[in-house]
Amino acid sequence: MKIYGIFGDPIEHSLSPAMQNAALLAMGMEACYHAFRVGEDKLKDALLGARAMGFSGLNLTIPLKEKALMIGVLEPDPLARAIKAVNTISFSDRGILGYNTDGWGASLALQEAGVSVRGRKVLIIGAGGAARAIAYTLKQEGSEILIANRSLKRAEELAAQIGAEGYDISDLKSLAARSEIIINCTSVGMREGDPRLLEQDSFSEGQAVFDIVYNRETELLQDARRAGAVARDGAMMLVYQGALVLLAGLISPILSPLAVAQMGCAGGIIIFALGLNLLKITSIKVADLLPAILLAPFISLLTGLL
Repeated sequence: MKIYGIFGDPIEHSLSPAMQNAALLAMGMEACYHAFRVGEDKLKDALLGARAMGFSGLNLTIPLKEKALMIGVLEPDPLARAIKAVNTISFSDRGILGYNTDGWGASLALQEAGVSVRGRKVLIIGAGGAARAIAYTLKQEGSEILIANRSLKRAEELAAQIGAEGYDISDLKSLAARSEIIINCTSVGMREGDPRLLEQDSFSEGQAVFDIVYNRETELLQDARRAGAVARDGAMMLVYQGALVLLAGLISPILSPLAVAQMGCAGGIIIFALGLNLLKITSIKVADLLPAILLAPFISLLTGLL
């Protein structure tokens, strides 16, 4: 029995165990996937302990993605090193290896929603691990990136790294008015009662608003939808990056996510999407799977061009 898991804090909201276990069951694999609450101060001990206990792979979520590169126990692949954040870990004879699939997941989720990013102005809210991955990926795909964060210094550092513009969070409303795509990469909205990131009149028809939060429809998305914008939560991002994680971190841990994706992540995407629908753990319906299924033959080509 192989053991996999996800580390984070908080972790109770995570859909990854239900999604991953459904996929493992569908594939007939003798494996299980569990969630573990791990704080930043315990991450080094947790990773070394997981390796010592024979874990086959892990995912990292808030607030551990950047911390993982600071503790000196893993070797990131070139993409994770460039992004300075890790969300996928595999254990092999070569050591503890780190990857990042967040950017690919977000990019594919936007494509599934019919949103083209090339040549468009994208506002990224946040400067943490997910924001870094998404900003880096969309910049590579030809977007003009604006980054707004509570810490102006962090926003400017990330902007300088990828060739973007960095702003303080106080500029958010004016930045939203300039942007064609708005992406919330923070945890704000995960809990009912969280403050609004943007005022209700900050959106317009024709914009696309994407929120990586997936456990509830955030006020950000509700307000955007009322204004006539395309509004999407993070469920499909989870599906797409989860498919890459399964094939990269679970089936072939010695291969990079890109190499495995090139061999055919389409099947994994469909398995994950079906698993989500059958378990009724998100609002995804069968009809929502059609774009993913139609995109499947082109995913290997897409990843090969990245």
